[in-house]
Amino acid sequence: MKTYRYVIVGGGMTADAAVDGIREVDEEGSIGLFSEERFPPYNRPPLSKGLWKGERLEQSWRKVKAPAGVEEHLGVRIVALDPAERKVIDADGNAWGYEKCFLAVGGRPKRLAFGEEAARAGDLIYFRTLEDYLQLRWKAALEGEFVVVGGGFIGAEVAAALAMQGKRVSMIFPEATILERLFPPELGQAVNRAYEERGVRLLTGDVPVEIVRQGELLEVRSRKGERLRAGAVVAGLGIAPGEELARGAGLAVEDGILVDRFLRTSRPDVFAGGDCARFPAPALGEGRTLRVEHEENANAQGRLAGRNMALAATGRAPGAAREDGEGLEPYDYLPFFYSDMFELGYEAVGVLDSRLQTFADWKEPLREGVVYYLDQGRVVGVLDWNVWDAIPQARALIEEGATYPDPSRLKGRIGA
Repeated sequence: MKTYRYVIVGGGMTADAAVDGIREVDEEGSIGLFSEERFPPYNRPPLSKGLWKGERLEQSWRKVKAPAGVEEHLGVRIVALDPAERKVIDADGNAWGYEKCFLAVGGRPKRLAFGEEAARAGDLIYFRTLEDYLQLRWKAALEGEFVVVGGGFIGAEVAAALAMQGKRVSMIFPEATILERLFPPELGQAVNRAYEERGVRLLTGDVPVEIVRQGELLEVRSRKGERLRAGAVVAGLGIAPGEELARGAGLAVEDGILVDRFLRTSRPDVFAGGDCARFPAPALGEGRTLRVEHEENANAQGRLAGRNMALAATGRAPGAAREDGEGLEPYDYLPFFYSDMFELGYEAVGVLDSRLQTFADWKEPLREGVVYYLDQGRVVGVLDWNVWDAIPQARALIEEGATYPDPSRLKGRIGA
């Protein structure tokens, strides 16, 4: 059994950032990176954004080649983690030892209860990976009609990308508006109108119930009786966090792998970060936790987890195994996220949940302004709608922890 000083399970942005974090502290320790994908680490956001606007694919690669001392095992699926023996096991039964292990396993796309034949044929795409992008790009070169299932982040971005390529796009989702759980109703309705003005047909309050082949095309049949014809169907239904390895190893999980402020799991030699990790968020109040599926969090958590693993492995953190983690670096950061939809765009930080109390401070109604999200009067999230470079102000406001019984007092706080 080959043993590495560091084993990284996952090959995405978080995993690659962990390599960088390790090397900032430990220049020589051996690293084994195991990824189910056949590609080396790449940036994921361009798959539904920049690559549809002229960005070249080679710009997405994280590195030209793996750094010295890093062995990339591509197309390898790790199926078991044994913390007691400090080893991971791949699908072929091979075991790999470690001193420190990092779980950067992301998540798996949620799937429809039907359509597996179309998925096997490549006509139903659960959009998440570079492989999925290449498949959809090939379909976009051949087909003119697409159905997008889901009104969340991926559904909204992919629908906009296809429409900007001149494709006829229908979106079907059960909510009343695009990103309904994120945007307050009046903003969600404005986004709906923006999509419809650009030719995207919206089927709101509806869900597909069947996908059948009709000659060269697919027909998507909905609960309300709609029949949508498409050359391909793209499903963006969100992800389920990758908990399987952690759960099988007896680690604590709760809608993600539970980590402490140093990104350690319930086994101190195993760390986790990125889409799969649920971490403390002290900026939001005592006891609050988050799981964030966005780029900045992936990069920041990966780098810090790598540093902390290396600090522990090299003995530079004397209390690395203790609860107080003496010598380790805490992840007290509140990451931001962003999206682009046609010419619309936003940056946001904290908890954005349309069920919370909101206060909108519009410079131009529904076109440019700031939306504040409050929980019992405390600002826990900020949405900068077509307002840029204001995230530091928003983050400082959240961390301030003040309460606003009268939310109108927030007018002019950000982006003035």
